[in-house]
Amino acid sequence: MRVKLSATATALALILAACGETSAPQQGNNPEAGAETTETAAATDAEIEAETARLNAWFDEKYEEQVMMSPIRLTFLGRKERNDEIDDMSYEAAQEQLQWRLDTLAEMEANFDYDKLTPEAKNSWDIWKYQTEQAEEGMQYFYNGFTFDQMNGAQSFLPTVLIQFHRVDNEADMEAYISRISEGARAGNQLLEIAKESASRGVETPDFALEGVIDQSRKVITGAPFTDGEASDLWADVQMEISNLQEVGEIDEARAEELMTAAETALTEDFQPAYENLIAWAEAELEDAPENPTGLTSQPGGAEFYNYRLKVSTTTDLTADEIHEIGLEEVERLQGEMEAVKEEFGFDGTLQEFFVYLRENTDERELYYENNDAGADQYIADATAAIDNIEGQLPEYFGILPQADLIVKRVEPFREQDGAAQHYYPGTPDGSRPGTYYAHLSDMTSMPKRELEVIAYHEGLPGHHMQISIAQELQDIPQFRTQAGFTAYSEGWGLYSERLASEMPGTFQTPQSEFGRLGSEIWRAIRLVVDTGLHSKGWTEEEAWEYFTENAAVTDQQARSEIQRYIVMPGQATAYKIGMIKILELREMAREELGDDFDIRGFHDTILGGGALPLELLERRVNTWIEDVKAGEAATPETTEVETEAETMDVEQ
Repeated sequence: MRVKLSATATALALILAACGETSAPQQGNNPEAGAETTETAAATDAEIEAETARLNAWFDEKYEEQVMMSPIRLTFLGRKERNDEIDDMSYEAAQEQLQWRLDTLAEMEANFDYDKLTPEAKNSWDIWKYQTEQAEEGMQYFYNGFTFDQMNGAQSFLPTVLIQFHRVDNEADMEAYISRISEGARAGNQLLEIAKESASRGVETPDFALEGVIDQSRKVITGAPFTDGEASDLWADVQMEISNLQEVGEIDEARAEELMTAAETALTEDFQPAYENLIAWAEAELEDAPENPTGLTSQPGGAEFYNYRLKVSTTTDLTADEIHEIGLEEVERLQGEMEAVKEEFGFDGTLQEFFVYLRENTDERELYYENNDAGADQYIADATAAIDNIEGQLPEYFGILPQADLIVKRVEPFREQDGAAQHYYPGTPDGSRPGTYYAHLSDMTSMPKRELEVIAYHEGLPGHHMQISIAQELQDIPQFRTQAGFTAYSEGWGLYSERLASEMPGTFQTPQSEFGRLGSEIWRAIRLVVDTGLHSKGWTEEEAWEYFTENAAVTDQQARSEIQRYIVMPGQATAYKIGMIKILELREMAREELGDDFDIRGFHDTILGGGALPLELLERRVNTWIEDVKAGEAATPETTEVETEAETMDVEQ
């Protein structure tokens, strides 16, 4: 479940996350908020209930206002209001949305009493407050990131929205699709202006990022109706949607022809020129782009921007040096565990020699899939089987289970990259679209078999799909919290899920798969070292690659793809291990505090039952649960699905 951290990201973050990522919270109106003073009498239960209900109603009202600002966000939620539009990506629009947030914060603080709220409502207050404060701080860095890069640029995002998320059920939806083709061109041109402004301020996009943008952009506008040859992905999707409408009798042949003509015009006269402008800019920038780039140390204001990115990503005040040291310690610890598994595997040599053996023997069918479509299809089948297997174990570890379906799919050709990280897109809250685990399978030598199982658990169950689906299906918190996104929480949960899966029966049953699990965890520990190395210590791409390959069995392509990801998404990679460490600390704390009364299902329901939270608020929520258990006030979890207003819909893959 990713999302975006550059100038594009600043715009898209307002789109894709109704709350966005934020740093550590400040509770209430002042540092003492939430505690009674001698001058203030305790609120009655009736007053707390009434004020909480009033605030929650206000949150839902404001969330609806916020969602209606973003046509793309509405589409991701499965809604069709404004589905003929694409968001305004301009700096001015970002300023307007920030001002809206600041106005809502002032309104909340003026009209509601923090001391007359339930603990959960105080969490909601605190989240809204520091989201706003974080957005205000982040606005000064609007031009610091990369607007277009190989990971997050609109060059691949906008076609993905049209092909994967814009639903066409009737003629009006198809008309909206065509409108969105032209709207996408307008949005792309706005983002190009931001990229040019960033470049004028000294932000140099690395050569690999520009090459990725050029390659992806050319793929989007190659094929009919842009060039000779087979239909491009967009044109094929347009033809399919119009044909489907004609088959069900929604439109006749004449209207189908009119829609095809209108779509072709929008693609060739609006969409294609916007992409050609982007390609021309990227090619010009490429001439002077750094070939062995470092991180933000080379950018104007890079140190301040990186400190901000670390706060956003980890929701803590950990410094780059502290995170670097945590990474070094974790790498050393995990290599000790890997030594034991290497011996169980039966390899006679050093750990580094074992890394080389695993990395280079790509023709060994025990270690790798066939590097073709058949191998890719087998990967999808095996990942699906691993998820199906673990699903049966979940009731022993969770009281709350998600309703939403999950499917495993290969990434579309126009955005597929060799060795790129797998990812997850959430389904809709009403279940009309399933959650999707996407795999990059263009180079199967970058997808070793040992990693299949652990990635499936991270992206699917009990990882991202479970956490995000449960959050979207919650009914007892304000709507804005069901769509919250905090990287340290969500990716910390994903990495914790890998460890949790190893504690369940029937998983990681071979030394190879267990080594894959440890490899995945050390990967995230290495991220702490490499990300901070690049962005605070001046490491180059090559220096980062050397450290990575010396300490993990990843393939060369995986290592390079990862490091290039860290360069264009500063700080994001630090969230995984920091979040996992916190969840494990909270579990151990709860186990020690509760002894025989500790229940793993109750703990997991506490972690997941409030939606995504910054780590400080997550700890507060766990402490409240511990006190409730001690007081006999915490309900014993029963295995249930989250109640939702809409029934879950089965969706075919």
